Amino acid sequence: MKRKHETNCAVGIDLGTTYSCVAVWQEQHCRVEIIHNDQGNKTTPSFVAFTKNQRLIGDAAKNQASANPQNTVFDAKRLIGRKFSDPIVQDDILLWPFKVVAGVGDRPMITVKYEDQEKQLYAEEVSSMVLTKMREIAEKYLESPVKDAVVTVPAYFNDAQRKATIDAGVIAGLNVMRVMNEPTAAAVAYGLDKRTDYDGERNIFVFDLGGGTFDVSLLTIKGDVFKVKATAGNTHLGGEDFDNRMVNYFVQEFNRKNKVDICGNSKALRRLRTACERAKRSLSFLVVASIEVDSLFQGIDFSSSINRAKFEEMNMDLFNECMKTVESCLTDAKMDKGRVDDVVLVGGSSRIPKVQQLLQDFFKGKELCMSINPDEAVAYGAAVQAALLSEGVTNVPKLVLQDVTPLSLGTSLIGDIMNVVIPKNTCIPVNKTKVYGTSVDNQTSTLIKVYEGERTKASDNNLLGYFILHGIPPAPRGSPSSVVCFDIDENGILTVSAKNNASGSSNKITITNHKERLSSEEVKKLIQEAEKYQIEDKKFLRRATVVNALDYYIYKMSKALEKEDIDTKLSSEEIEKIKSTIAVTTNLVDENNHVVEIDDLEDHLKKLESGMEQIIAKTI
Repeated sequence: MKRKHETNCAVGIDLGTTYSCVAVWQEQHCRVEIIHNDQGNKTTPSFVAFTKNQRLIGDAAKNQASANPQNTVFDAKRLIGRKFSDPIVQDDILLWPFKVVAGVGDRPMITVKYEDQEKQLYAEEVSSMVLTKMREIAEKYLESPVKDAVVTVPAYFNDAQRKATIDAGVIAGLNVMRVMNEPTAAAVAYGLDKRTDYDGERNIFVFDLGGGTFDVSLLTIKGDVFKVKATAGNTHLGGEDFDNRMVNYFVQEFNRKNKVDICGNSKALRRLRTACERAKRSLSFLVVASIEVDSLFQGIDFSSSINRAKFEEMNMDLFNECMKTVESCLTDAKMDKGRVDDVVLVGGSSRIPKVQQLLQDFFKGKELCMSINPDEAVAYGAAVQAALLSEGVTNVPKLVLQDVTPLSLGTSLIGDIMNVVIPKNTCIPVNKTKVYGTSVDNQTSTLIKVYEGERTKASDNNLLGYFILHGIPPAPRGSPSSVVCFDIDENGILTVSAKNNASGSSNKITITNHKERLSSEEVKKLIQEAEKYQIEDKKFLRRATVVNALDYYIYKMSKALEKEDIDTKLSSEEIEKIKSTIAVTTNLVDENNHVVEIDDLEDHLKKLESGMEQIIAKTI
């Protein structure tokens, strides 16, 4: 079925830590369509793998992870926009089978082997590969190119992480129209689903616990206006952390039972992790789940079980951390929990019964809203936003989305004091100015450092960037030196400018090329590499297709020779010709590893098709 009415439409992409999802607004049916991948699944693993001569993305990458753990990359979202020296990154490195090293500017670099060479990848590059896969899934469904997308990020992503996500989109060949907060996207999905069920104002609390990140947001929905009141979260808390606890538990059990430590064996750990992830999912509807891994290590089979109570006990501190964040969000919004009308669950880990029980207890028995699919809600809302931002798209609900900035933004004063210009949970877009005075007599320039965070001491917060304003007329200490303007756009991205009104001198910084972010040259280089990967992937598919066809001909010719009455059907010359052709073709297929050119293989296939079909037909 052709979908010409969908030509060049924008899509919504939920770029998740463990799974990603893509959706599109269908004008024809006035609804959002969650697009399934080539496996028929509506979510795709955020995995990228490198074999000797092929790159795999999604299900294919995850399915071979246990056989190729060092070259199978996942959790790129936990690295994106972070520094290598970040304690969180250092803790994660101990759990990953792939290697992560320090790159230029303290950026983490993922090291893999590809085509017998060591290759280093930025987290943005890995995320761009997942985004490329999501774009291709959409293009296959829509039967037209996809260039524009709204990509979602955790509400608590900082400036560097948001920009790194945009970079990943650019590398994937996408125009990222907007980065949208995940809980806001989920609230849009819920609000549209329920908009006919109620009138007036509703306070919606979105609890988004995914594979790697956790967010909560409190929104007020009134008519078509979705206003975020407050947001809170943890960009490093999710289902993967629960998996890690289970893996550690069973590693100790295996060691205790067999006196063998598997900590250093990445293949065994990957297989155990897969079994633990499966058991965790089972515990959402079973009281006991079994762990069965044949020949886990040194030929030893591993069989065990875990009950729901034990799972809850080992993760209780993480569950309690979630509830503290819930309380913090309501405190920031200055809203009593009794005024919350609906509690909406989003993210696969929100299915955990203990999490649901803690939420119900906190909200005094209020029923939790599970009417929307927690795996698809974020992509759904992103698709609606993408349609709203696209020109010429009709039948889209005319929503007004008012989001907030997740962290306070400001500058440092004398004594390393954080001077907040834009407090956290301020509605965006926003523009605020502040007047600063000179700190010494006859000061002619001033250093303006821009920070984000909630600490009183400026240097304890995250330094986004800095610039110097020159040309300040000499004057006594305390005289007005600069008017500093903080401007945040719809994506939550910051521009800071400063001006001295007396001299007219000015300077500004759009926090783009600071050390945590890729430079424009690096982005350009990675775009070229992404194009190279696509060419290599197509080349591999072309080669694999022709080799499979040749292999099938070997099978057909061999079967023809096995027939009892072959001597009566074919002449001795024809039989010899088949045998010779089998030998030549087998040799070509066996030496296929980059020795024989694709064109030569295709030429040989054409000769087979023209020269062998008639001979084989005689044996039927």
